[in-house]
Amino acid sequence: MSDSGSENDYGKPLPPITKLTTPYWEGTQRGELMMQYCHACERAWFPPSEACPECLGNDFSWKAMSGRGKVWSWVQMWQRYFPGFEEEYPYTIALIELAEGPRLYSTLVECEPESIACDMAVEVVFEAVTPEVTLPKFRPSR
Repeated sequence: MSDSGSENDYGKPLPPITKLTTPYWEGTQRGELMMQYCHACERAWFPPSEACPECLGNDFSWKAMSGRGKVWSWVQMWQRYFPGFEEEYPYTIALIELAEGPRLYSTLVECEPESIACDMAVEVVFEAVTPEVTLPKFRPSR
């Protein structure tokens, strides 16, 4: 995989794919939410790093997460920073706490803004936006 850069047919900014993040992005293409998992302290974490942020150990592997979690916090985006989002305003960015512990920011989809609440159960869905990038997004659990 290569660095996806900012120029793309998707029309929105894309995260860079680096050597460190490649397993994560390969997982999203398979429909899996992969995170690093420390064998010493048994903790999963995100974003990827060279060592466990809990114990600083380097005995870790990539592990598929359940894709289930809850809304920890959220914000409605009204500011039009990027033209590619023009038809989606307002959209919701949420801080999702996964069942396994890690938290990540993602777009919240398939729900009305007034129905969002802290601790709302959510599940991951994947959107292939370019040949190299599949974005994880979250919707209310079914």
